[in-house]
Amino acid sequence: MSEARAVRRAAVEVFLVSFVVLFQELALIRWLPSQVRVLAYFPNVVLMSAFLGLGVGCLRARRPLAPWLWPGAMVLLVGAALALSRVAFTQESASEHLWLLYLDLDDPPVVNDTRLPILAVFVLCLLAFVPLGQFLAQRIAALTAVGKTLTGYSLDLAGSLAGVVGFAVFSYLWTPPVAWFAVFLGAGAWLLGRGSVRRLAALGAVGLGLTAVVLATSRDATFSPYYEISTMRSERGSAPFVLTNGSLHQYPAPVAGPKDAPGLTQADRLMQKGYPLPYKQLRRPPGRVLVLGAGTGNDVATALANGAESVDAVEIDPAIVALGREIHPNRPYDDPRVRVFVDDARSYLEKTPTRYDLVVFGTLDSMTRLSALSSVRLDNFVYTRECLEAARSVLSERGGVAMYFSVGPRYIADRLSRLHHDVFGRIPASIPEYYSMFNLILLSGPAFEHLRRTEDPAVVEPWLAATEPCTDDWPFLYLEGRRFTPFYLQMIAAIATIALVAVLASSRELRADARRGRIDLEMLALGAAFLLLETKSVTEMNLAWGATWLTSAVVFGSILSMLLLATRVADRWSVPPRVSLVLLAVTLLVSYVAPLHALLGRAWPVKLALSVLVIGAPIFFASTLFAARFKARVRTDVALGWNLLGAVLGGLLEFSSMIVGIRALCLIALGLYLVSALVRSRIEPAPA
Repeated sequence: MSEARAVRRAAVEVFLVSFVVLFQELALIRWLPSQVRVLAYFPNVVLMSAFLGLGVGCLRARRPLAPWLWPGAMVLLVGAALALSRVAFTQESASEHLWLLYLDLDDPPVVNDTRLPILAVFVLCLLAFVPLGQFLAQRIAALTAVGKTLTGYSLDLAGSLAGVVGFAVFSYLWTPPVAWFAVFLGAGAWLLGRGSVRRLAALGAVGLGLTAVVLATSRDATFSPYYEISTMRSERGSAPFVLTNGSLHQYPAPVAGPKDAPGLTQADRLMQKGYPLPYKQLRRPPGRVLVLGAGTGNDVATALANGAESVDAVEIDPAIVALGREIHPNRPYDDPRVRVFVDDARSYLEKTPTRYDLVVFGTLDSMTRLSALSSVRLDNFVYTRECLEAARSVLSERGGVAMYFSVGPRYIADRLSRLHHDVFGRIPASIPEYYSMFNLILLSGPAFEHLRRTEDPAVVEPWLAATEPCTDDWPFLYLEGRRFTPFYLQMIAAIATIALVAVLASSRELRADARRGRIDLEMLALGAAFLLLETKSVTEMNLAWGATWLTSAVVFGSILSMLLLATRVADRWSVPPRVSLVLLAVTLLVSYVAPLHALLGRAWPVKLALSVLVIGAPIFFASTLFAARFKARVRTDVALGWNLLGAVLGGLLEFSSMIVGIRALCLIALGLYLVSALVRSRIEPAPA
């Protein structure tokens, strides 16, 4: 094979393997929580295992590639996930409020520890990415040998971008997991099996077998952009229960039907009694009602039955809305008085010009994270002081807010009440009774002013001092406080230990380097810093533009596009690392001092310009800095390995936002970038 042809082949393979890596990563982040439901709250575990697996693979780049390791690891991962899906994992002690409901399992074995499935999936995911990382590093090394280091890195980014776009298209089409597995298993089998008909046939057969297993074990479910959604009949309800990732999520009850109708269950009667309570406290029927988190339609049906002239229903998941239209016994979405908006609740509040007589916060617990890069849940920015202020701003002069919630630990109820106190100036009226799908209703605003009670400062002031409200900077409603609980400390320690063992076991050269103290601290720090920067960017952009799946896809695509642009710039023009570092420091400080809500409520051209300035600029200069330092490396496989391992460290450091807040991640990232500038690689000299 000629040198030019070999270079072209290596370039194509870098692009394709990067596509497979991103598509596989996103597919597993979506599929695994549908089997092991606790993972819905910790998708960054899959992300960190992917980074670690790729890093270990890079460190093994000089060893012969064993293509069978990839399908073998996938078989283990899929088999373990299916086995774990039949076990009910619970938590021994409260660290964060999780909904782990196993309504769909008939008398399952119970394990009182959620760490076991999390760590098992972490290790098995790691193994599934090692061969891909090894393949990628070998191809980039081949391009480096002919002086095309940044070309290889650019193709890596381009392939990753293609993977994000491809999976976004599959999400848009509501495709099932069997389609996702068919894509990345088929592409990976062709890529790793090239050059040998027998190997290609073997890998293809394993891929087909795994795809068939995923198809055969799939529940009768719809995969929306957020969840696996299914329905289940139960004696406890007259309508089918709605499950997300196997857990009870909603129950479309006949809340507006006759109370003496035959066939009503105890849950039906409880909900018929509970849902109308806020309306009974109003002195007049509401004219225009806004329902946030409308779901399958219970709150909408209640508003219509209690005199609402019009109802605007906001629900983030289009599949949930479609299901509500189909199965809700009261058919609220068919009523001409109802307008449905498939949108993020916070985003809708910031842009609507309409004024409402009643704003209803439905039972919004998302049961999933905002993204794989964030500790923030999908619904966290709905329960912040800034969001409640936005809700107050859309109230009419006589309007009020009704917030339904299913509260577990007492501190969640206290934190929600504190939000109402801070925004409306008084402790809200509350209805703390169990009504099947919720056990707390909070009422605030002029519409409920007549419910106001005299507050005793001797009681209120200590309560205020002891209760921290959620803000856009610290939106962690479900955490008991600003601290790492034993659960998180144990998880961080376990993942760090696994990462260290995996790294040292993967490379003889690295073990020797480590014994001599020759650790590439620069690449390690750059990887950790960039992961933190990316985390903050994804979180803030979802706040600014709405926490929808499309926003997440656009944000990931924009970050990769900015990385690609910066790499191409660095490949054509020599950008001194010191210049990149200074500009990076300036833009990070601007991002830190700029308030999170500065992007909200603005016209989209202004919002876009500010987003590029506040979010895009730091990523661009971080990328030019990395490109300059990476280009100087002789052993690109080892450098890339250290960088990806640094990303694992950054993933663990991201948990610190639960203590210091989201904005402070900027300062931590800046500190890591300064460390990268102060230390010089102990493995190879920095360029002059």
